[in-house]
Amino acid sequence: MERGNQTRVRNFLLLGFTEDPDMQPFLFGLFLSMYLVTFTGNLIIILAIISDSHLHTPMYFFLSNLSFVDFCFTSTTIPKMLLNLQTQNKVITYTGCLTQVFFFIVFGCLDSLLLTVMGYDRFVAICHPLRYTVIMNPQLCGLLTLGSWCISVMGSLFETLILLRLSFCRNVNIAHFFCDLPEVLKLACTNTFINNIVVYFVTVFLGVFPLSGILFSYSQIFSSILRISSARGKYKAFSTCGSHLSVVSLFYGTGLGVYLSSIATSSSRTSLVASVMYTMVTPMLNPFIYSLRNKDMKGALARLLSRAPSLNDRSFI
Repeated sequence: MERGNQTRVRNFLLLGFTEDPDMQPFLFGLFLSMYLVTFTGNLIIILAIISDSHLHTPMYFFLSNLSFVDFCFTSTTIPKMLLNLQTQNKVITYTGCLTQVFFFIVFGCLDSLLLTVMGYDRFVAICHPLRYTVIMNPQLCGLLTLGSWCISVMGSLFETLILLRLSFCRNVNIAHFFCDLPEVLKLACTNTFINNIVVYFVTVFLGVFPLSGILFSYSQIFSSILRISSARGKYKAFSTCGSHLSVVSLFYGTGLGVYLSSIATSSSRTSLVASVMYTMVTPMLNPFIYSLRNKDMKGALARLLSRAPSLNDRSFI
């Protein structure tokens, strides 16, 4: 092998969804619309929580962070894909690819950890309601959020830095619409055993463990709910968890589906299509799930939208 030439890879090619030029305008319009809906929906959720004092609670503090992370998660992939579709240029630089891998892992892990923290918040609220305000104090909420950021950045940094040790073959075609780490590793000519071990470790530590924590929390939550005597109390308890449980099912269901499908088949096309679900569809649907299934969010959104015309009127005075 000409290892000296192989390590000096300057660019990769993101093959994307199709080579058919007639499909490019349709895909551009579809994904641009999804990106704008994601941006608008998550921004409205954040503004509603900030502007409404009734939502200044730990649950909605974590939700505002989740909405911000969802938008950032989508922004690591869609803008570059839209640029490639518009310019018909599939090139991404080596540095740009590593940067995309880093931020994609950061925000993906943050999604997982924040959903876990929100699950713990619901566990304390329902299983220990009298001690809720004492346990979920502002200091703990801040530490949980900061800890999630630090752990995600450290895990992503570790995975990204060990990519620098790899030599890449002459084939620089990535069969994906972004620099997905497993697809990048397929292009390496050198042994990727260490890289795969790190990927599995980070996946278990920041994916499987958080999911296990969420499932344990909800097993305790459901046990507590079943002990509630009144039907109204049960409904209220279920309703406070419904939105979060829906988002957890959507995020982990689609994310695990990608990796399970990649094990069952070697088709990159299958992984490509499945990746759209958890990188685009899930962040886009989260604001709708929280706004439609949550009475407090409905009220906050209604108050926010009712204030918008009055603010516009004042701007003309």
